[in-house]
Amino acid sequence: MNTQDIRRLFTDFFAERGHRRVPSSPLIPPRDEKTLLFTNAGMNQMKPYFMGLTEPPSHRLTSIQKCFRTSDIEEVGDASHCTFFEMLGNFSVGDYFKPEVIPWAWELLTGPKPQGMGLNKDRIWATIFREDEEAYELWRSVGIPDERIVRYGEKENYWFSGPVGP
Repeated sequence: MNTQDIRRLFTDFFAERGHRRVPSSPLIPPRDEKTLLFTNAGMNQMKPYFMGLTEPPSHRLTSIQKCFRTSDIEEVGDASHCTFFEMLGNFSVGDYFKPEVIPWAWELLTGPKPQGMGLNKDRIWATIFREDEEAYELWRSVGIPDERIVRYGEKENYWFSGPVGP
């Protein structure tokens, strides 16, 4: 499976579940975006919807967003930090949450090709926020055993580039 196959599989998977495909926004945000110099996450273009400033074109959206980050530039070059990458995203604007998306993630990752990625179920681990019992039970319900569900706090499990918010 090459990158084009993964991109197509991801957007097709979520389109089949009612998500509207949204094109990547530019790396340099529009003039009315005063909080960013560069598009640094897939959800940047979704901020007006999550903040209730404008109505989304759909309550389910999927995109492959070009991103540029410098907040962790000292880490670039290791196994997980890049300055430019494309972020695959599925977004719910008040439509669904963990009970729907965790089984979908499992289906996308482990489902047989060509509808899924066909990954080995015994090699998949999940990380959850330390106190998130709902996510813990949902990952268990799809087949991940206790020992492969790792609880982390904010420092290890979330990415922040500034004050908490959309």
